[in-house]
Amino acid sequence: MMGQITPNGPSARRGGLLYTGNDWNFQVIRDCYDAIEEIARTELGLETYANRIEIITSEQMLDVYTAHGMPLGYKHWSFGKRFIGHENAYRRGLMGLAYEVVINSDPCISYLMEENSATMQALVIAHAAFGHNHFFRNNRLFREWTDPSEILGYLEFARGYIARCEERHGLRAVERILDAAHALQNQGVHRHSGARKLDLKAEQQRARDRRAYEDSMFNDLWRTLPTEDAPGADHQAEDALSRRRLGLPEENLLYFLEKHAPRLASWEREIIRIVRMVAQYFYPQPQVKMMNEGCATWVHAYIMRRLHELGRIDDAAYLEVIHSTSNVITQLGFDAGGGPSFNPYALGYAMMTDIARICTEPTAEDRTWFPDIAGNGDAIGTLRHAWAEYRDESFIQQFLSPKTIRDFRMFRLRDDTSQPYLLVDAIHDEAGYRDIRRSVALTYDPGTFYTEIEIVDVDLLGDRTLVLEHRSRAGQLLQPNDARQTLNYLSSLWGYGVILKEIDTQTGAVLTTHTANVPT
Repeated sequence: MMGQITPNGPSARRGGLLYTGNDWNFQVIRDCYDAIEEIARTELGLETYANRIEIITSEQMLDVYTAHGMPLGYKHWSFGKRFIGHENAYRRGLMGLAYEVVINSDPCISYLMEENSATMQALVIAHAAFGHNHFFRNNRLFREWTDPSEILGYLEFARGYIARCEERHGLRAVERILDAAHALQNQGVHRHSGARKLDLKAEQQRARDRRAYEDSMFNDLWRTLPTEDAPGADHQAEDALSRRRLGLPEENLLYFLEKHAPRLASWEREIIRIVRMVAQYFYPQPQVKMMNEGCATWVHAYIMRRLHELGRIDDAAYLEVIHSTSNVITQLGFDAGGGPSFNPYALGYAMMTDIARICTEPTAEDRTWFPDIAGNGDAIGTLRHAWAEYRDESFIQQFLSPKTIRDFRMFRLRDDTSQPYLLVDAIHDEAGYRDIRRSVALTYDPGTFYTEIEIVDVDLLGDRTLVLEHRSRAGQLLQPNDARQTLNYLSSLWGYGVILKEIDTQTGAVLTTHTANVPT
């Protein structure tokens, strides 16, 4: 199933069973870790951050869910709301808990559930501590956008700063800023260039110096506003200069507010910055979700199979591995609850397995579609290169094969609203394979799941109204109630009125307009 990959290196030597039965202790965890690490390093050539493995209870796992997997963070009511929702669903049997959660940090922290059997602890170590860890360290998006060595320190700094703000300015005042910033955090990231790496010392020093800096840089901007005492002034030139200094158009709404909102205090700007820095850190993860899970699942399946072949786990343990992995990589049909999207574990693992097969046992079809890798004999090297250099969209464009398309029974429907029927316009032929591959890749394009909204203008010569544009694709508009509430948050931070125009990307026509005034 995974191709004929020939093991090499010292991990091929045999040893005794690592454990028997379901029970485990910390020595068993240590022995499993050492055996897994040997295979990961010598056979797969994985490069990881240092590992920190923590055993937690189900209650603690719910806490981890609430904090997006992070071990520490600032306080906000939304986290408690999320915890209660998860807890109620878990207690009522409406959701299960993950066997693990892993954090993109250095050291890489893997949380293991204490309720896991010994086999599941070993599987999770292979999956998280080596599969995900290798992907975090080597994938281009994570290398460009995140600095795992700084994130835990920055979160500690953020928690302390917000706690001090609560003591100094009151819980209600801090909550008002956090509520608004959280509502805008998906529009609070830079998407088109690598973010500056977090520097904890610089962040702390910059927080102390912010007030003086803002006073010297910010007031000059608003002094460019004309007054009645300046008749005949070149308003257009001043207006253009001010817009250039504002950096319009700007897609990062929180960045713009942090730098240019006229009425925010220094500490309020710092809280906005904290929210957007955390949002920026998580920005790459949705773009590589399928690849990340596919990599980790392929790694744990390979390592656990090798442990079984080497006699380190028995048949009963390996059957548990097969059962667990099969459950994870099951792709439910549309009518069975699978919906219109693919299980990222299923598609990711299938593509990783298929690449290994193409490299070691190619068919004539594979040689036509993948001449660069078919039969190269280096499945592991090819996979490591793919894990490092691609995100989901480009990975699918490059490696989704006709075989995988057939295995998943993919086809494409055209939904023309002017016609009373649906048209199947891509099937299992050469042209259809290419059309299906492009269509599947498009569903993983960040542009399809991030709303494209930019600040395009500020009425500097009038009432300082902020003007935004949403570029609508295929006539898809924002939900009116959500748009109104979010604009109210934006207006509360800006300090003046806000207008959002929804623009058709093809015609440039204004489809609808939303407005918000400053809350009283």
